[in-house]
Amino acid sequence: QLQLVQSGGGLVQPGGSLRLSCAASGFTFNWYAIGWFRQAPGKEREGVSCVSPSGRSTNYTDAVKGRFTISRDNAKNTVYLQMNSLKPEDTAIYYCAAQLAPPTAPRAVCDMSSSAYWGQGTQVTVSS
Repeated sequence: QLQLVQSGGGLVQPGGSLRLSCAASGFTFNWYAIGWFRQAPGKEREGVSCVSPSGRSTNYTDAVKGRFTISRDNAKNTVYLQMNSLKPEDTAIYYCAAQLAPPTAPRAVCDMSSSAYWGQGTQVTVSS
């Protein structure tokens, strides 16, 4: 069965840290770029970060640069999003998504409309 299963998330105080995981099954993992997206209440879903199939290329939206780190372990078919120095404005439902890309793709490219598979979403709440 083709799926992405997310774990992690929860409630954390401002300045705290969380790690999200996204475990894939049922497809050839290293043929996909993996992106993290988030949707806050009343707002549109937005891109947060993306990692290329090899893991060599990553990108981040400006709002999380220097605080979030995306990584992948292709041996475990899993992508991680380490979130540090969390702020209340990071509160959202976070989704991972897989977009088809060749293993040698030089750049991380993740687009919501081109993503084939989506995780179930996980709530991240940053509040004191």
